[in-house]
Amino acid sequence: MSLIALLLLLVSAFIHAGWNYIGKKKYPSIAFFFLANLIGMTFVLPVLIIFWSRVPFILQSVWVFPVMSGFFLAGYLAALSGAYRAGDMSIAYPLARSLPVIFITLISIIRGKGYEFEWRFVAGIVLVIAGCLLLPIKKFHNLSTRNYLNKCCLLAAVASLGISGYTILDHEALGLLRKNPGRHFGIIDGTLIYLALEAVSTSFWKGLFVIFSLRQRRKFIEVIKAYKGAAAITGIAMYLNYGIVLVSMNFVRDVSYVAAFRQLSIPIGAVLGMVFLKEPGYTPKIVGVLVIFSGLFLVGTG
Repeated sequence: MSLIALLLLLVSAFIHAGWNYIGKKKYPSIAFFFLANLIGMTFVLPVLIIFWSRVPFILQSVWVFPVMSGFFLAGYLAALSGAYRAGDMSIAYPLARSLPVIFITLISIIRGKGYEFEWRFVAGIVLVIAGCLLLPIKKFHNLSTRNYLNKCCLLAAVASLGISGYTILDHEALGLLRKNPGRHFGIIDGTLIYLALEAVSTSFWKGLFVIFSLRQRRKFIEVIKAYKGAAAITGIAMYLNYGIVLVSMNFVRDVSYVAAFRQLSIPIGAVLGMVFLKEPGYTPKIVGVLVIFSGLFLVGTG
């Protein structure tokens, strides 16, 4: 992993944990994240105007990716908001962020790319997973499946599937854009165009979630009345964060490196939950954070 990718992912980790903190604290709901996405979308749509002349050069095979990725992203946020309503951020956030490392790495191995992983990367993955498994438990001897078989943890697991889906799709799509005949797309412009398309797709899918739910329609009105400022900050941060992540994907050999190092946001999110949301700071949580840091160091140097 290059130094540029490491720095970009470090910045994105702080931004990601920050907007999750706002979403958890203010009004965790599909409606809240729908408004956030709409506002964030307005800040990236001008990209399509600036680079409109290049849009016709997007291969037909690429268009399906932002549509599918937007669905996974919308589903991820829907599940995450449910997990936040059901439990602590310092539990839901680490689980949602850690499980994709397992899923994406396994998919990479199935696709025949496992030989590219150095021993430090593999060891780092193991430590990240172990640290995240420690976070939800209250005592070390209480490591059992009962700690995870609850609404908060199950919804966090569903959210992780969404993360895995859009991460893999986005990496493939950016690779296709770079290989476009005629080299019409560079790293920056190709990434920004794709981000804008994904923003539109995500807003569409989230809009469907809200439109077909009376409860979410009512919540959307509440968000507009009382939480539109927080939603605006969240939406802008969401796309600033993921724009940085998409750029970083152009500087790594395999998407698993991106998925793994992004987990630096896990201890940041856990600290925000325990310190500012006054969530319990059990000893296993603290140890889990330290284990994750160790794993991320190995991943970053692997």
